[in-house]
Order: sequence, then C-alpha cells, then structure tokens
Amino acid sequence: MATHAEFHRLQAVGLLRAAVLGANDGLTSTASLVVGVAAASAERGPILIAATAGLVAGALSMAAGEYVSVSSQSDTENADIARERKELATMPAHELEELTGIYEKRGLARPLAEEVAKALTAHDALGAHARDELGLHPGAEAEPIQAALASAVAFAVGAAPPVAIAALVALESISTMVVASTLVSLVGLGAVAARLGGAPMVRGAARVAFWGAVAMGGTALVGRLFGALVG
Repeated sequence: MATHAEFHRLQAVGLLRAAVLGANDGLTSTASLVVGVAAASAERGPILIAATAGLVAGALSMAAGEYVSVSSQSDTENADIARERKELATMPAHELEELTGIYEKRGLARPLAEEVAKALTAHDALGAHARDELGLHPGAEAEPIQAALASAVAFAVGAAPPVAIAALVALESISTMVVASTLVSLVGLGAVAARLGGAPMVRGAARVAFWGAVAMGGTALVGRLFGALVG
C-alpha cells in the first residue's frame, strides 16, 4: 500500500512561538534601552552604543540561557532512557506488565493490551517505553546548540529595528520613531503569538503592546531622571 508523508502544523508551532517570543524580547528590551538613553543623552554615540550592546548582550544571554536549559532537559532525557534500558535488561517481566498497564489505562481490554505490549516489546522495547512511558518521541529530542542559535537569532532580529533607527534617524526623532515602530511591531508579534497559542488575537496584541509601552515609559523616566541628575 502506498504511503504519503503528512505535515502537521503542531510540529512547527513550538518553534514558531519561541521565535516570536524571542523577537518580542529583543524588540522590547532594545527599544527600551534606546528610549531610556535618548532621554538622558543629547548625543547619538551613547544611544547607538547602548542599542548595539543591548542587541549583542541580549542575544548572547538568550543563547546561553537556552543552551543551559535545553542541555539540562537533554541530560534528563538521556538519564531516563538509560534507566529504562537497565530495567528492560534486569526486569523484563515487570517492564512488560508496566507497558500493558499503560495500554489498559488508554482503553484497551486486558488481552489486547497484553498482545500489543508483547508485539511492541519484540519490535523495539526501548522505543516503546520511551514513547509510551516517558513521552519521548523520535525527532523531538532536545537539541541545545540548535535551540541556542535559534534564540540568539530571534532576539537579534527583534533588536535590529531599534538599532537601525538609532543609527540612521535624525537625533531629535529617535525616541518618537522607536516608540512608534516598536508599538506597531509588538501589536503584530502579539497577534501572531496569540494565534499560535490559540488565544484571542486582539487581546494578545493589546497585552504585548501595553507591557512594551510600560517598559519603554519606565526606562524613559529613568533616563530623564538620571540625565537631570548628571546634567
């Protein structure tokens, strides 16, 4: 019988959502830095340095945090697999009964659950336990380097517009342009994130834009206060 490969959107939603959230973080934090420094300084140099430093530091921080987090997840998965392999070698009857019980809980009658457990154990015992007992699926293993790179790129993409504005726009218009472009972008990112998560798009967009405005307003206030103190 001919078979065909199927693509399910659920396979990509997690990655897309992480990318959107990473870009959101990069945009909000870098825009807030630009607005805060612009409120304290009348020169382009400090603003551009802060924006660029925020992009680089944020991207590297995201990459490091994601690498450590996913590495820990990968270590846990490998430890669970190693334990299952040992238990299959030392307690095969117990493991077969455990697998049978899992299928019974899913609705199979005892005889059928035993038959399925025996068939899957004969075919690939470790794979069956990894999938049905531990919830680990082939192709879904944690990839620390991939996750770190994806987080860094997403953050850098989100942070790029405020940096470009700080470098190219007239000095007196930097804050206005950063705030306006950031709020528009946050509305779009919030709507996409809500869509991917199955939440109402308007509410998601409004929530993200609101907290982005709070972040920029807070840093602008800090910048203005420190600028007045230093001046």
